Amino acid sequence: MIARTLLALWALALVLGPPSASIAAEGLHLVLTPSQKPTDLLATGEEFGKVLSGLVGMPVRVTVASDYAAVIEALRNRTADLAFVHPGGYVLASREAKAVIVARNLWHGKSSFTSRIYVRKNSGVAVLEDLRGKTIAFTAPASPWGYIYPMVLVIERDLVKNRDPKTFFREVVFAGSHDAGMRALLNGHVDALASFDQAREQYLKDPAQREKIIYVAETAPIPEGGICARDGLDPALVAKVRAALLSMKGPTYAPVLKALYDIDGFEPADDREYEPVRAAMDLLGWRPKRTDHRTGEDGRP
Repeated sequence: MIARTLLALWALALVLGPPSASIAAEGLHLVLTPSQKPTDLLATGEEFGKVLSGLVGMPVRVTVASDYAAVIEALRNRTADLAFVHPGGYVLASREAKAVIVARNLWHGKSSFTSRIYVRKNSGVAVLEDLRGKTIAFTAPASPWGYIYPMVLVIERDLVKNRDPKTFFREVVFAGSHDAGMRALLNGHVDALASFDQAREQYLKDPAQREKIIYVAETAPIPEGGICARDGLDPALVAKVRAALLSMKGPTYAPVLKALYDIDGFEPADDREYEPVRAAMDLLGWRPKRTDHRTGEDGRP
């Protein structure tokens, strides 16, 4: 009886194949964080999926999430295998869905950036403390560069109470993108802007305009986001995806990477590198809100 049962189980295993066989047949599902017009992002995402599919040797289906909470939920319920995430998003995905980082984005050849508090050169503001009672533009509440890290800087300087920026700044606005924030600062609509360390060079192409903008404070380095994998995905498959991502270098892959999230490629990443982001989010008491997870229109979170 036992022998017949074992034989039946062995035969069933042959039919079903190993656990990864169904994934190989159905392919991987990559979900994208919304950062631009969904139809445009999906088109470029599908091109990226074709490239990744060729490198890993199995189909890669790509969809665009409605918001960032939906990205995390797809990883948690395993309807998605992989996801593009920004640094704060990865921290949430790792905490709430046990996701693991696979590879980190390279942007302008770098995999980490700082955030700066920018002001107009002729404003009379020389140090961060001079901004008391002034107006500031952040980009979005979930943005590491455009809110989380700059707020940590202000908190650590003991300039705000109860983590409320309005206890230091007279008015706080969310510009929605780094580009819009830089324009608002240049045109005098706000006194300061929180944005990443290359924002001035990225969005002000006229050298004369760049000369009008300086920064008065800068944060510690912030690791780039990248692609993470859901909990329970076969480690061998994760390794294959990582190798494929790291191989996306040079002019062959440049057009699709730039069109997708304006990145240059990928580099190895480790979960421990995101500990400073976790600490920053904990200091702010930051928790996700379903309507707050769209990144800036320029692709920078």
